[in-house]
Amino acid sequence: MHVAAVEFDLHIPESRSLKAKRSVVKPIVEGLHRRFRVAAAEVGHHEQWQRTTVGVSAVGATAGHVGDVLDEVERFVWSHPEVQVLSASRLARPGFRRRSAGGFRGGA
Repeated sequence: MHVAAVEFDLHIPESRSLKAKRSVVKPIVEGLHRRFRVAAAEVGHHEQWQRTTVGVSAVGATAGHVGDVLDEVERFVWSHPEVQVLSASRLARPGFRRRSAGGFRGGA
């Protein structure tokens, strides 16, 4: 199993309120969910009108597939003219190993 994430620091120059910011950020986050089947959320700068941080993560069987998905995610975010991408940082964790089931206890 391969896990990777990308964090976008975004500037929204035309935003004059939190409501206006949400009207820009929400379609991006929902588009990422719908189009790429990734986990995505606004994860920073919640109270600032013109800034936000969006985190996106993907899981896959191969590192190549996860990398390809995040490449497309980056192109999608960069394609939105109403935001300026200040930075995009990736974090990858390849080759997670399955733990033995002996350590897990379910039930009441």
